[in-house]
Amino acid sequence: MRILQTKLPEVLLIEPTAFGDDRGFFLETWNGQRYTEAGLDVDFVQDNVSFSQKGVLRGLHFQHPQAQGKLVQVLAGDVFDVAVDIRIGSKTFGQWIGEKLSVENHRQLYIPPGFAHGFCVLSETALFSYKCTDYYHPQTEGGVLWNDPEVGIDWPVDHPQLSAKDKKYTCLSDIPADRLPRIGEV
Repeated sequence: MRILQTKLPEVLLIEPTAFGDDRGFFLETWNGQRYTEAGLDVDFVQDNVSFSQKGVLRGLHFQHPQAQGKLVQVLAGDVFDVAVDIRIGSKTFGQWIGEKLSVENHRQLYIPPGFAHGFCVLSETALFSYKCTDYYHPQTEGGVLWNDPEVGIDWPVDHPQLSAKDKKYTCLSDIPADRLPRIGEV
């Protein structure tokens, strides 16, 4: 397993070791002891799976308070996965990182609490897995508009399929400060 830093130091790109042959592959997706030894010492309390069609964009979602850290990966298909730093006081506030995650590259992305998260589906369909560090709290959920021009995410889709909720999110600069986490509190 390799853990790689991204341009957002707290967001980690993880490349688990896959063992493959002509029958397929075997991959360990989580081992608490191994990940702790590699520097990712987190407790996960909830697992989620989503299934989406090509062109679907989910996000950019966050919770505050009760922020969730997420370890995400693709179980089938491929996606473009994005994390945005929304922590007030962070030197990387408003910056984003995007990575292609696929069943072929086996990559995982760890998005810590205090970041908004979203992805768009590049393949015909995608099965996406999330391990979360806190439970879903609908009363604290929020979001950033997927195409916020100030954040400037270079999505590989021009006209994504969005949920009604995701269409209503605002730009990061329009979210009241008390709805956003602060550096050091998450």
